[in-house]
Amino acid sequence: MEEDKGQGAKATSGVGDLRKSWQTWAEDHIEYQRKNPFSSDDRLAAKAAHTHRGDPSYGRPPEGSRTEQRGKDAHSHVGKEVEELCSIIRKTGEVGEDGHVSVTFGQLFETYVTISNKVVGILLRARKHGLVHFEGEMLWQGKDDDVVITLLR
Repeated sequence: MEEDKGQGAKATSGVGDLRKSWQTWAEDHIEYQRKNPFSSDDRLAAKAAHTHRGDPSYGRPPEGSRTEQRGKDAHSHVGKEVEELCSIIRKTGEVGEDGHVSVTFGQLFETYVTISNKVVGILLRARKHGLVHFEGEMLWQGKDDDVVITLLR
C-alpha cells in the first residue's frame, strides 16, 4: 500500500511539471502575440507598440531566437560563397591595364557552374558589396556571355 502512494506522488509530480511547462509556454506565446503585428486576437487588448522604421529592432527577429541564428548562419554561408567567387575570378581572369582582374560572364559561368548553380545570385551579392562590377541588372547564360565582370578588390 505504501508503495502505491509513492507511485501516485511521482505521477502527480510529473503532471504538475507538465502543467507548469505548458503554462510557461502559453504565457510566452501570449507575450509573443502581443508583439506580433499580424496578430488579430482581440483578447490581447494591451498590445505593445510595434517597431517602426529607424528602430534598431525593426524587421529583425527576436534576439537569441532560432530565426536569428539561421539568418546569421545563412549570411555567413553566402559570404563564403562570395569569397570563393572572387578567388575564382582572380584565378581565371586576366589583369587589365588598370590593375583590376576581369573575366567574361561566359568564361566565369563555365568555370563556376561546376561548383555552384547559384553563380548569378552570388555575383549580384558581390556587386552589392562593391566587390565586382558589370553592366546590366541581370546576367543570362548565352545572351550575356560577353559581359565583362571586373573584380574591384
